[in-house]
Amino acid sequence: MVRIKTTHYTDLLRIGVPIMMGQMSTILMGLADTLMVGHYGKDELAAAGFVNNTLSLLLVAGMGFSYGLTPVVGALLGEGKVHDIAGKLRNGLFACSAVGLLLMFLAGLLWMGLPWLGQPEELLPLMRPYLLILLLSLLPQMLFNAYKQFSDGVQDTSMPMWIMLVSNVFNVVGNWMLIFGHCGLPEMGLLGAGIATLLSRLLQLALMAGAFHFTTRYEPYRHDFPQSHLGRADQFELHRLGWPVALQMGMEAASFSLSAVYVGWLGANALAAHQIVITISQFFFMLYYGLSAAVAVRVSFYRGAGELEQTRKVAASGVHLCWFIALCQGIPLFLLRDKVGFLFTPSQDVAALVALIIVPFLIFQFGDALQSTYANALRGLARVKAMVWIAFFAYIVVSLPLGYLFGFVCGWGLVGIWMAFPFGLTTAGLLYYREFRK
Repeated sequence: MVRIKTTHYTDLLRIGVPIMMGQMSTILMGLADTLMVGHYGKDELAAAGFVNNTLSLLLVAGMGFSYGLTPVVGALLGEGKVHDIAGKLRNGLFACSAVGLLLMFLAGLLWMGLPWLGQPEELLPLMRPYLLILLLSLLPQMLFNAYKQFSDGVQDTSMPMWIMLVSNVFNVVGNWMLIFGHCGLPEMGLLGAGIATLLSRLLQLALMAGAFHFTTRYEPYRHDFPQSHLGRADQFELHRLGWPVALQMGMEAASFSLSAVYVGWLGANALAAHQIVITISQFFFMLYYGLSAAVAVRVSFYRGAGELEQTRKVAASGVHLCWFIALCQGIPLFLLRDKVGFLFTPSQDVAALVALIIVPFLIFQFGDALQSTYANALRGLARVKAMVWIAFFAYIVVSLPLGYLFGFVCGWGLVGIWMAFPFGLTTAGLLYYREFRK
């Protein structure tokens, strides 16, 4: 049994809380989107739910690719090679730009294929322009991810937090103005929410790039940035580390996003309820992600310093903290499950469905915390290849077929689709843990 020092808890909280705050602000932005769109119209909420769930597959995969930069930067910091970090950032920006363009192309294919995905016909005129606007935001989001992962890698997580908070407040105000037509602007409904999101992502990129290139905070790294250059070896390293994580996170997101196609077959009410609980689940997950990202940062630092025994202690501390967060959030949510849906929509039918699927949602928190922590521990060790087959097995072989089996073959409907998620996430968590222990 690994003996855990309390200093690992404090280190993880010091690094992880700013990441958690930044991610919470992003989720609150999505929550505000859902609340505002839901009160604008039920059809708009259902359309936003489908587009956001399917597009999140690309966003999460892109985020996963950018994570390949963090262990590289963290290991250099642990080795004391500070002057080599700027070159890694330049190469990271180039690699993330290329992936951002690829994601835009894939989103364009999704836009063209919307009529063939079996969604309610009345929602297509709302989905298509909204998806097109969000498609344009993928490239600036990927560039921001590169800057953020560099900042996380050097253990400065507070600057990205403040930038994300500012841009998300900007997005909420933009939603209020553009969805409902305040301050002399036209009432644009769901399209207005998409425009506000695009502008907020452009703003956060501008602020993060400005912070790196013009503040004294990053001067030790910026000093070497003009002399750095793109290198084939650096690009290979980033793609070698980034794509397995992108595939792992993409397949995890697919178990949720592709399930939205199943849910769409059940009608607009089920799709709206699915979107509400997905928004809540993202809030839970991003708190786990904040601590798990801190696990990756500290594990990569100890890997660079050659203290591998400490990596086991860091990972164990991380999973304990994540389970504690799950418990603190889960109890009040269970007690208020009958009322949660009414925060998003006045529809009693939708709120009743939300109350039903809160239960399987709470069941999978144990597995979600476990898989998030040990996937990031593996990322910090730069041992990412096994994550691909584990994710494929857990999310594609286990979760998606079980969702169809429980939802349609067994006739459990929306609850059945959600009952598949605990199986997939817990399977992934146990297999990541096994790989990490190896």
